[in-house]
Amino acid sequence: MARPGNKIIQAKLVLLGDMGTGKTSIALRFVKGHFFPNQEPTIGAAFFTQILSLSEATVKFDIWDTAGQERYHSLAPMYYRGAAAAIVVYDISSVDTFVRAKKWVQELQTHGNQKSVMALVANKSDLEPKREVEAEVVLRSSSYPVPFLSLGIDKCRSYK
Repeated sequence: MARPGNKIIQAKLVLLGDMGTGKTSIALRFVKGHFFPNQEPTIGAAFFTQILSLSEATVKFDIWDTAGQERYHSLAPMYYRGAAAAIVVYDISSVDTFVRAKKWVQELQTHGNQKSVMALVANKSDLEPKREVEAEVVLRSSSYPVPFLSLGIDKCRSYK
């Protein structure tokens, strides 16, 4: 809920990455505060909203959770166009999702909003024993000149 007299900021946020990386789980944890272990794949895209009341402003997020299947890739520009922020997600237990995350970052840098904030998220830290992508590799990679964050959505209490 907006605080009286607070500045209201509307921000479009898009989640991008391969199928099964946990984009929907991240969105649902942020919006509903819950983790659903057997989340169905997104078809096309899903839309959520979330309002955060901060001391200096109230931010209303319009969140686009894009489908990760290759057949939906051509639809992605429709969702990231005009986005204030983009989160590119990969699964730590799949090097292929990390390699494709690089392509998402490059696509956003080439065709996305040049003023948008972008972050690379290593998801599924609960799969540490199956890790294929070491954080040090990501941090040393000059191909990812964006903030990097590691998450395990299943264990998070809340993002609020």
